[in-house]
Amino acid sequence: MRLLSTVLSIALAANTVVGSGWFSKAAYNKWHETELERWLSDHDIPYPTPADRKDLENLIQKNWDTFAVAPYKSWDTDKLTDYLKSKGVETKESAKANKDSLVNQVANVWYETEDKAQTAWTDVKDWILDTWTESHLKAFADKHGIPVPQPRTRDTLLQKIRANYETIAKKAGDTASYPGDWLYDTWSESDLKEWLDTHGFPAPQITDRNRLIAMVRRNSRLAYLKAQEQKASASASASAAYATLTDKLIDAWSESQLKEFCDKNGINVPQGSKINELRAIVRKHRADLLGDTVSASAASAYGAATSKAGNQYAKATNDASLAAQDAFNTAVDSWSDSRLKAYLDARGVPIPQASKTDELRALVRRNAHKAAHPYSAWTWDDLSYDNLKKYLSSSGNAAAQKVADRSSATRDELVEAAQSAYASASSAGGNSYASATSYLAQATEAAKKSTFDTWSESELKAYLDSYGIPVPQGSTLNELRAEARKQSTYFKYGTTNPASTAFAKIGENVKGAYQWVMAHLAAGSEVAKKKAGEKVADVKEEL
Repeated sequence: MRLLSTVLSIALAANTVVGSGWFSKAAYNKWHETELERWLSDHDIPYPTPADRKDLENLIQKNWDTFAVAPYKSWDTDKLTDYLKSKGVETKESAKANKDSLVNQVANVWYETEDKAQTAWTDVKDWILDTWTESHLKAFADKHGIPVPQPRTRDTLLQKIRANYETIAKKAGDTASYPGDWLYDTWSESDLKEWLDTHGFPAPQITDRNRLIAMVRRNSRLAYLKAQEQKASASASASAAYATLTDKLIDAWSESQLKEFCDKNGINVPQGSKINELRAIVRKHRADLLGDTVSASAASAYGAATSKAGNQYAKATNDASLAAQDAFNTAVDSWSDSRLKAYLDARGVPIPQASKTDELRALVRRNAHKAAHPYSAWTWDDLSYDNLKKYLSSSGNAAAQKVADRSSATRDELVEAAQSAYASASSAGGNSYASATSYLAQATEAAKKSTFDTWSESELKAYLDSYGIPVPQGSTLNELRAEARKQSTYFKYGTTNPASTAFAKIGENVKGAYQWVMAHLAAGSEVAKKKAGEKVADVKEEL
């Protein structure tokens, strides 16, 4: 019935709004006004207050395609190219200069069609919970008194929560189409930030709970699409690996290994079967195993650890986290006291008086996942010389402008002046503070891919010295930049894994290794497990 209803709705929309397109029948047309305002706020789109419904809908209509349907249309050429590469699509240099061409290519390989994206927003509960961990789902069910029969599998939890979704929203006195903060009542700030980091939406400078919820809410669809693709990829990889290796493995297994495989996969073996008969039985069930056992296990593994394969995937994730933790700990072991204190200060962690170095390091490790305060002194740390000068010149602070006007001013002097000017603006509040944070947001966004590229050798060495990192004699400029970026990443993100960082690389490598393991897990392949462990060790060594 739901499918028929959807088809009829689409057909009706096509027949009645030929000139006005999808927008006149878009999901938000049925939203409550508070939901319209919430969506605009989540996406940092200013709207007049008070505003009538038509004004709000018109504002969303202008931005809906960019944020809800085809977010890639607002990407720069580098991000478009990176996405195409991840999909195995090679782009020519001439194409890179033509953004429209790249956008069209991305549209062809995007996670979903524009029509499907539009439809998805008509029933948010069908997908918004899918990226939640099992523990988050259990906590939500418990808080709202949702009875979930044992065993409380992930699929059962999702089914029961979805069935009670609208009822819970009504009890909270809120809406459900574009859900309010009630949906995340059981999440801590660390939970919110960890979700963002895990799904590649780093928010190191945000501590306000409402803003963190807004970031999670507005990125939930894209996170869901990514997860679905990775889940399908894990399933396909496991099936492919099993299909190509089964014959070799079967021929190499002993009689006890073959029997163990049959037991674990529910294959009936006649009593007294000889080894060649066992091999024939396994091969006979091969197609069923690919469709029902291995592939299914790999698919469920990505969503939650509800099977043996799922538990192995969870173990892989844990290994990735441990590898990230090890890399972070190694970096922190070299940091100076001032850098350790700055890390804690950026996160609002109280520092006991007369703390020793080891005590500071222990505090840093305990707060490796804590969200950092927005735009504190450390935010100016890795802005370029030119960006610092521009800020000082436009800050409206006389002392700051004086420093900026000095041609002989060093980068350290500019940083100190910027910190002082920002502190003054922060204390004053109002337009001064808004202007400072706005400038920082633009500067940090623009510098994401070019941080340290314009720095001189002496500036890079001074920056590394602030961490207490010794610079080997004869280090090249590129080596200094690489080391500076690494330390900056550890400082900003702790042990989290935002996209394109070393930690994301750990996750990808471990995931690939364990996809191979999952394909052979039912056979008890110790060789596969050992190979995955070696892969983790290799990645850790690269860091």
